[in-house]
Amino acid sequence: MTNQDNRSKAATGFREKAEAIAKERAVRMPEGSAAISSEEIQRVLHELRVHQIELEMQNEELRMAQAQIEAGMARYFDLYDLAPVGYCTVSEKGVILEANLTMATLLGVTRSLLVTQPISRFIVKDDQDIYYLHQKRIFETAEPQECDLRLVKPGSALIWVHLSGIVAQSVEGLPVCRLVLGDITGRKLAEEINEKLESQLIQVQKMESVGRLAGGVAHDFNNMLGIILGYTELALGRVLPNDPLHADLEEICKAAQRSADLTRQLLAFARKQIVAPKMLNLNVTVEGILKMLRRLIGEDICLSWNPGQGLWQIRMDPTQIDQILANLCVNARDAITGIGTVTVETHNIILDEEFCAEQAGFTPGEYVMLKVSDDGCGMDSKTLSLTFEPFFTTKEMGKGTGLGLATVYGIVKQNNGFINVDSEPGRGTAFYIYLPRYLGEPDPQREKAPAEVMVYGHETILLVEDEPGILKMTQTILERQGYTVLATSSPAEAVRLAREHCGRIDLLLTDVVMPEINGCDLARHLLAICPGIRCLFMSGYTANIIAHHGVLEERDHFIQKPFSIKALGGKLREILDA
Repeated sequence: MTNQDNRSKAATGFREKAEAIAKERAVRMPEGSAAISSEEIQRVLHELRVHQIELEMQNEELRMAQAQIEAGMARYFDLYDLAPVGYCTVSEKGVILEANLTMATLLGVTRSLLVTQPISRFIVKDDQDIYYLHQKRIFETAEPQECDLRLVKPGSALIWVHLSGIVAQSVEGLPVCRLVLGDITGRKLAEEINEKLESQLIQVQKMESVGRLAGGVAHDFNNMLGIILGYTELALGRVLPNDPLHADLEEICKAAQRSADLTRQLLAFARKQIVAPKMLNLNVTVEGILKMLRRLIGEDICLSWNPGQGLWQIRMDPTQIDQILANLCVNARDAITGIGTVTVETHNIILDEEFCAEQAGFTPGEYVMLKVSDDGCGMDSKTLSLTFEPFFTTKEMGKGTGLGLATVYGIVKQNNGFINVDSEPGRGTAFYIYLPRYLGEPDPQREKAPAEVMVYGHETILLVEDEPGILKMTQTILERQGYTVLATSSPAEAVRLAREHCGRIDLLLTDVVMPEINGCDLARHLLAICPGIRCLFMSGYTANIIAHHGVLEERDHFIQKPFSIKALGGKLREILDA
């Protein structure tokens, strides 16, 4: 039946009722009273119909309002249950009174298992104090409170949530807490990764800073050692072997050489060590040093060698491999009490994007991995975080410089490689070194290094050295070996001497790093003045101009400071006699 039908039926009912009322009134009216006219009846009927319509409109509005309320309630419950965050109401004693479906899904249980349960049941034990403090502040201050804590799901899976709470009242008028829980597990994991990467970046920056300092110190120290060694050797040449002074001078030489070894460690750490890289098979290089390593670690410790098959080529100075293995094996030996095993192994490995994303500074690609592990005491997390710190050592006073692992780190970085360490107390330590695969052409055959014998010459040498002590000492050495020496501390003066010298200048012996211009640029200037002049560069560390990232050009001749008289003489004859 339509609304129009309802209104017609209602109007007919009103009319009949009105007529009945009018007749009744007419019957009851006392004599002498005027009768109700038909117009009066029509007017009453009209008013009743108007009231009827108004009532129907009000009923319709009420029905629409009720429908809107019901639809709103349905939307509310949909939004409440399917919200992207968990909602729950908790009593003052911490009991869950109600919860939405998201809350149940978050915890991995049904909603029926949540209600009447204490919320602390789902909070990690170590974080329950955080929750209790959070609730205490809500009820005491009646102000919104926030915190982060961990919830435990069935099966012991943990999730991080951000908890927001406000105080409210239940239907019974009791104080309750409305809680909102947002899953922040992904954010927390990202923060942990960022903290790890930031820590690694800080470590890299720290190593770079200390490396620059170490390189500068080593350079200056090498200059002083060169003077000590040079004059000591000159003095040894004037003292008879049976003279007591001869033995004293030899001890000075030995001490200076040991100091030079220390500066080489500093230079390796600073990545400024002079290197002569060549194409290597890492297995062959390691096998060549195994006998020395076994003597180094002692008879009580087994050295296990596991070479990888089909190993790729790398390009590196083989002496640097020796340094890496010596340092790592000595550390492994010191970590083992009594009998133990040190294992050296090699593998081909491809580092992918996923692995490198978690390692600061790592680059995807093909690498040859050198692994050195031991079954010693291992390291705790604090010691592990300081592994490559320069001058950090766990050894007793006088038994370690703290430069061994820092040196390894410097060498690996100098060769564009990466290094990782894995260790736990009581479970030993493993170092993983990744060296990039070399796909270039094989190296040309180099001449054998000259033997360190005392040799003499007659040629003219232009000597350029900005350190006065080394300049004077080197000039003295060369002149005693029979050479004619044009010595200067200034590159500009060297160019002037070359222009004004009447005879032939056979060789330029120059420092690499000087205030005005570097040794390579000086050599190029002099080649225009003295065509055919040969060059021998010397330095305590390399400049990028002649050795990019510590690697000399193939055609350059170089001698490392500090050098012995015999080494200098042999190198000069090698170049001049070629």
